[in-house]
Amino acid sequence: MIAGYDKLVALPTDRPIWDRFFGVHPLVIVGSKEEDTYNLAPKHLAMPLGWDNYFVFVCSSSHRTYHNIRRHGAFTVSYPRPSDVLLASLTAAPRCEDLSKPVLLMLPTFPARHIDGALVKGCYVFLECTLHSIMDGFGPNSLIIGRVVAATAHEDALRDDQRDESDQIYQNPLLAYLNPGRLAEIRQSTAFPFPKGFTR
Repeated sequence: MIAGYDKLVALPTDRPIWDRFFGVHPLVIVGSKEEDTYNLAPKHLAMPLGWDNYFVFVCSSSHRTYHNIRRHGAFTVSYPRPSDVLLASLTAAPRCEDLSKPVLLMLPTFPARHIDGALVKGCYVFLECTLHSIMDGFGPNSLIIGRVVAATAHEDALRDDQRDESDQIYQNPLLAYLNPGRLAEIRQSTAFPFPKGFTR
């Protein structure tokens, strides 16, 4: 026991720990090309990789997304707004016996401009990525890393020196996935208290 921390609970690491407490993650929709259509799937273990234009997300090799991207070498990323969480939910629908996913035909999409892919209407940021690499070996999971070759954003999502950032986020809230199984609309925010002289 650590002095002063009598309420700490040890979590056994012989099984995954991540469902034992809540964690904040983004929620994105990853698009990939199948044979004659496009697949869309929600991902929450997803983020920029470093400060340059790289993007990474976790995927299982048992998923079609993994094999689609390996085969075609590209993927898209759409960031839904809190009001469009149903779109992300629909992309999680299971496949039929013939492996089709007809619910995706109901989703409003538009074509990517620089790769062969689809993006989801109503979202606020859109990325088009070419495959950089796939790193296997994280248990049943893999890291899929893409190079962002095109990006677009709704004008109300762009930072602007003339706008108060707190007001901007309040008026255009962000969607967060609270693993496991919950979501949140982020409206309230404050500036981070960086120490004087901090650089990244």
